[in-house]
Amino acid sequence: MHDASWALAPEGTNPEIVAWVEQLAHLLTPDTVVWCDGSVRERDGLNRLMVANGTLIQLNPEHRPYSFLARSHPADVARVESRTFICSDDEADAGPSNNWIAPGEMRATLAGLAEGAMRGRTMYVLPFSMGPLDSPLSRFGVQVTDSPYVAVSTGIMTRMGSAALERITPGTSWVRAVHTVGAPLAPGEVDVAWPSNETKYISHFPETREIWSYGSAYGGNALLAKKAFALRIASAMARDEGWLAEHMLLLKVTNPRGRVFHVAAAFPSACGKTNLAMLRPSIPGWQVETVGDDIAWLAPDSWGRLKAINPEAGFFGVAPGTGVSTNQTAVDTLWGNTIFTNVALQDDGDVWWEGLTDTPPSNLTDWQGEPWTPSADRPAAHPNSRFTVAAAQCPTMSDDWEDPAGVTIDAIIFGGRRATNVPLVVEARDWDHGVFLGATISSERTAAAEGTIGELRRDPFAMAPFCGYNMADHWQHWLDVGGQLRRSGRVPRIFQVNWFRKDDDGSFLWPGFAENSRVLAWILDRVDGVAPAVPGPLGWTPTPGALNVQGLDLADDALAKLFEVDPAAWSDELDDTERFFGTFGDRLPESMSRQLAVVRERIEAVAAARAEHASAA
Repeated sequence: MHDASWALAPEGTNPEIVAWVEQLAHLLTPDTVVWCDGSVRERDGLNRLMVANGTLIQLNPEHRPYSFLARSHPADVARVESRTFICSDDEADAGPSNNWIAPGEMRATLAGLAEGAMRGRTMYVLPFSMGPLDSPLSRFGVQVTDSPYVAVSTGIMTRMGSAALERITPGTSWVRAVHTVGAPLAPGEVDVAWPSNETKYISHFPETREIWSYGSAYGGNALLAKKAFALRIASAMARDEGWLAEHMLLLKVTNPRGRVFHVAAAFPSACGKTNLAMLRPSIPGWQVETVGDDIAWLAPDSWGRLKAINPEAGFFGVAPGTGVSTNQTAVDTLWGNTIFTNVALQDDGDVWWEGLTDTPPSNLTDWQGEPWTPSADRPAAHPNSRFTVAAAQCPTMSDDWEDPAGVTIDAIIFGGRRATNVPLVVEARDWDHGVFLGATISSERTAAAEGTIGELRRDPFAMAPFCGYNMADHWQHWLDVGGQLRRSGRVPRIFQVNWFRKDDDGSFLWPGFAENSRVLAWILDRVDGVAPAVPGPLGWTPTPGALNVQGLDLADDALAKLFEVDPAAWSDELDDTERFFGTFGDRLPESMSRQLAVVRERIEAVAAARAEHASAA
């Protein structure tokens, strides 16, 4: 490391940050250290460097102005949940849904791996704010990385640079994040386009608010401000400080009568969050605007209202399935200034992925750089290929998306990808029942995470890969926040949705996409006190005719099937839920056991009533 590089530390930088960076530089031994200021000039220089190194391919500016394609190593394409660890002091605090290693053991492992890990590379220092710079709901962090791809992407996804650094004054709390691709270079050694390491660790230390990531340059493994900070570490901070850090999109919705609502919604990855966040309603008179597409930080204010901010400044979205017919808003957002990762390249220098258009081009270069035609037996874009783009480019961003005070939440929605059992929409009976709905989310596994695609996985609150502490304690924290809100009388209503229920032939019963606005309309009319509902074993559902399906080409029995409750299937589901709850032992909140018993009792009543009706017939 060249001592002269320390002259680059901006004047007035918090001495605590400087000392931390110096300590890391002596351990990681980069050739130089660059303190990033977040400027356009800096970003352009890093992009030019990556084009020269082969990390980025500049796209045809006539089609995608100032946009780039990155191709990762084929073994570095997704979150590595099996290599993601919560290193809490007490193993019980990590809970059964997290991988745990004792902090001392993990620190020793990482220290050995980190020694000299940045040799031959540049260490970039990235100061950033999660949330608007001067919001009381925002929090600060500093990440070091040896990946210019990560540096540029962090500049898109956060408020990164000099303005954030100036605000991390002595006494200000900040999260420490360390990232290296784990690929040191010997003198004269030629670098590869996507340096990474087969050995990977993404480790979180919730008590000391630290993140260490080694070996991966991909997405959430390396953009530590995103899932690692904004969810895993922030959820532990939120538990300690009385707020919530959640895997939720945020919407602003205006109804035909001019009333404005704000909605927070939790869906597992690749289950339609971005499509809902950028929804274009199919029904007249309703307007939907985007506040956030992935993460929400929520906190009761002094008036007892639940306020929320989007802590991110950009979108890191799944490309496949994002297209003109499914999400025109997202397509419009990606007009330029975008980094695409692991999508296909067209002959004209533009990008393509499955779902962008109904018909694929006749010739492409696939995500690994190989020729591709529609007759190929493999996808052209990786199923978890991504786009990284500033949220400000989205044409549906709400005018209050950066309000430092946050937006007031009127409704909370939970959803997953379920082919059976779960109805199109259900309203919780109360807050505690709503927490039960969130705790029992399950979804077929997708390409965004490791595992067998299609396998059913429990994903409570869509937080299974992201909660930085014991999930049962997370549910109790939600119950506690609800109690605080109840005392103020400003409790958001909670709903569960399922766009993905299928008929016996495997076809979707509900058209989804823009038509989901019809379900959203019923939900918000419930909040507004004008939509009728009927109580059922799972909660409140629309009365016949209450859900606007005018103009939809639905099969005659589609609505009945969308809301059908099969007592036998639900009995099995509740048995499975009870086994799942059992994995949390005595950490399980008593309220969750009570809610399970209530649903079981109501399902048994439905079964008994149907048996009696059949007997009478």
